Amino acid sequence: MSHYTAPRALVLGGAGFVGRHVCAAFTAAGYQVVAVSRRPRPHAPGVLGVSLDLLAAEPREITALLRAIGPAVVVNATGAVWDVTVRQLTDVNVHLVERLAGSLGALSTRPRLVHLGSVHEYGAVPHGAAIDEGVPECPSTSYGRTKLRGSRVVLDATAAGLLDAVVLRISNVVGPGTPRGSLLGRVAGQLADAAERGEPARLRLTPLRAKRDFVDVCDVTDAVVTAARRPVSGRVLNLGRGEAVGVRRMVDGLISASGIEARVVEEGGQEARSEGVEWQQVDCAAARAALGWVPRRRLEDSLRALWEETREHCRASRAS
Repeated sequence: MSHYTAPRALVLGGAGFVGRHVCAAFTAAGYQVVAVSRRPRPHAPGVLGVSLDLLAAEPREITALLRAIGPAVVVNATGAVWDVTVRQLTDVNVHLVERLAGSLGALSTRPRLVHLGSVHEYGAVPHGAAIDEGVPECPSTSYGRTKLRGSRVVLDATAAGLLDAVVLRISNVVGPGTPRGSLLGRVAGQLADAAERGEPARLRLTPLRAKRDFVDVCDVTDAVVTAARRPVSGRVLNLGRGEAVGVRRMVDGLISASGIEARVVEEGGQEARSEGVEWQQVDCAAARAALGWVPRRRLEDSLRALWEETREHCRASRAS
């Protein structure tokens, strides 16, 4: 009688927003999950945490970790986004990917690498245009440029036969755990602070003129798990809901979900990550064909889950 051993999934950036949800999705799919993060962090039941600074580690250390775990899939959910310098963006979004690609290429048995890219790698498109994988890549921000360089490292190494990898270019992700550095995470935090004070919220935000494609974090993780198993090596696949939604509508929806009285004051310039990008609508036809993937969660539910998690976290922090 054969002894079944569950496949292993190694999630880099496993303590981050998307990374935590990726770990949960692979656990639910029957994988043994190992989450790598720079600092020791508590993880969900069934997830083994490993502390390793991937930028400070020697390449041989990264290779040794990969050999010791023997994963069937590696998910690169690392990434620098908000409140960081161009050097930090380059270190995490480019140099770390180069080190990972080199270490994976040194293995005799190569796991599938699912690299999480960004729709911001494309840059600005005309109002009303859908972004498919054939859109020329011309990012307008340091974030987009560094994410594109990282994705090209993965795609070039795969084309050279050094990796078995797929790049998922993800639109704006929303759901429980959305970081406070993001617009919606910041709004949720300010609403929760106002609720604790028992007073209306005054939200000072950058102008909310843009329309962008938002997608639930659990829809994203569904695609990640599927991409680990399908013959999609060497591909770029876009993930979004396929609709452009007003950023002001998202903010208003979050305020509505909270039930907090709030006044929105728009002032200043654009967010650094999205500067010059006034319209995003992702064409997900390739992901649907390759993965059988379609987004299923309603944005109203995503915003409600974000609010509930933020409020609970705020309460727990004050209680401690």
